Amino acid sequence: MLRHAGRDRARELQPRPATRPLKILFIGDITGSPGRRIVADRLADIVQAREVDLVIANGENAASGFGITPRLAEELFAAGIEVITGGNHIWDRREILDYIPQHPRLLRPANFPASNPGAGLYIGTARNSTPYAVLNLQGRVFMSSNDCPFRAADREIARIPSEVRVIFVDFHAETTSEKEAMGWYLDGRVSAVIGTHTHVATADEKVMPGGTAYITDAGMTGPHHGVIGMDKAGVLRRFLDGLPARFEVASGDVQMNTVLLDVDETTGRARAIERLRFRSD
Repeated sequence: MLRHAGRDRARELQPRPATRPLKILFIGDITGSPGRRIVADRLADIVQAREVDLVIANGENAASGFGITPRLAEELFAAGIEVITGGNHIWDRREILDYIPQHPRLLRPANFPASNPGAGLYIGTARNSTPYAVLNLQGRVFMSSNDCPFRAADREIARIPSEVRVIFVDFHAETTSEKEAMGWYLDGRVSAVIGTHTHVATADEKVMPGGTAYITDAGMTGPHHGVIGMDKAGVLRRFLDGLPARFEVASGDVQMNTVLLDVDETTGRARAIERLRFRSD
């Protein structure tokens, strides 16, 4: 008995192999056909090379820079994106209204009116069998007046089963201050708070003290030879004259701006966050 117990104790003392962290790739606002094209061309290779377990993307600008259609949502899902988040342009294409209630992997902000179709929270299972949740929220500063995103976060997080430890938040907001406030508010309660909407990647990525990965904005996936994805001619006319101008998606310098997260699948705490930028070949 003693010899047997000693062998068991020796096995306990041996170092256990470290588990590989869950790897989440988030793709910043996909804008127009250039953004969709680089995702289709590059995503599969990135997933393989980086051993990605879960791909999430903001797709509210996929349709010519404004909104998303059912066909384009299916195109992005087919490219390897598991969950698509939205924002203030999610309703720009009327045909999405009937599609979104039937396709829970396409989200709209959870703090939109409850009468809106669709939902702002999705719970699924990653490729390595880890359960996860994705929460989509929208800010209120310089944005449409919606329910408080902080209280909405409390409400939606309370709905997530306790066994789901990995929680990803896309906070679609205008100001750095509101995004940073959300990061601190949710630190230790979610795995990541990733900002979207401004289309300009920021250099403030970090893992907060409670284990929440944070960045103010992941940037844009699309053409950067313009103004936040739009052809500069129309934008300049609007600024110079103040008259209505038609905005068209720009071309040139197509980039795929992303963040890669390493998350402990047992605790949900982020281990690392890395900005990654890919250019079209």
